[in-house]
Order: sequence, then structure tokens, then C-alpha cells
Amino acid sequence: MTTHTLNIQGMSCGHCVMSVRNALSKVAVVKEVLIGKAVVEIDDERINMDDLKRAVETAGYEVQSIA
Repeated sequence: MTTHTLNIQGMSCGHCVMSVRNALSKVAVVKEVLIGKAVVEIDDERINMDDLKRAVETAGYEVQSIA
């Protein structure tokens, strides 16, 4: 399991946080979601960065970077 921090553009309120948390929880273990940032843990053998980006985009936001 690897921990990654996603910098997310377009989040501005608690509803945004909830939407991103719900979307990411379908593909990763969500550690923390704040406005503009999410920290997740993934199994690198099953999930990749594109899966994380797609989940955030499905919620209506854009991933700026993943560290």
C-alpha cells in the first residue's frame, strides 16, 4: 500500500469535500480530504494514478498533481 497526496482544483466548500471523498472511496482508502487536497492509500498492483484522476474528474474536479 502506498500513500499519495492529490492536489485538486475547483473545490471550495464542504460539499466539494464530500463529493471527492465519496468518489475516491470507490477506488482507494481515503485518509483525509480537505478543500484542494486529498490523501489516499492505494494498492499499486490494482490501482494506478489514472484511476485516481478519473474518480476525481467524475466528481467534477481536476487533479493538478499527485505526489
